[in-house]
Amino acid sequence: MQVRNKQARNAYRTGKRLPKGPNGGIQLLLIQSVDSLGKQGDVVEVKPGYARNYLIPQGLATFATDHHRRMVEKHKAQLAELQRQQLAALHDLANVISKAQITIEANANADGHLYGSIGADEIVHALKNEGISISTDQVRLEGPLKELAQYKVRIYLGHEIESNLDVWVVPQSHDE
Repeated sequence: MQVRNKQARNAYRTGKRLPKGPNGGIQLLLIQSVDSLGKQGDVVEVKPGYARNYLIPQGLATFATDHHRRMVEKHKAQLAELQRQQLAALHDLANVISKAQITIEANANADGHLYGSIGADEIVHALKNEGISISTDQVRLEGPLKELAQYKVRIYLGHEIESNLDVWVVPQSHDE
């Protein structure tokens, strides 16, 4: 049997007792997220067999020592700083999008009904021409845009950050 983590391997080979938790189980620090158990960095208490036979050999967990806990706290602080920076960047992007206006030309009849429709792909392409990069799944349309008009389109950037974009659908110019 191959155990990936050196400390766990030594304990497994020497038959040392695993550190007990307050409820009689084994206290482990999760190296990776495990469904129905916890996220990466959580200290969990599991039954000894589950720890010895699955979590430790698979490299999903290690012993919850003070050293490992300090390392996880340091890592969590770095992740929190990274997330704060990402949120600030998303807020800046939301401000840029809310101030932007895009114009999309489309074929329409005399009544202003489009022969086709404008969807998320066209909006993303128009924004890309303005220097703003988003993906099509971030565009929240009530339905396809089928008439010449001004629309307010919601753009969802993630982490509960949304912005409204002014989209003008105008008749295609026939300069040819």
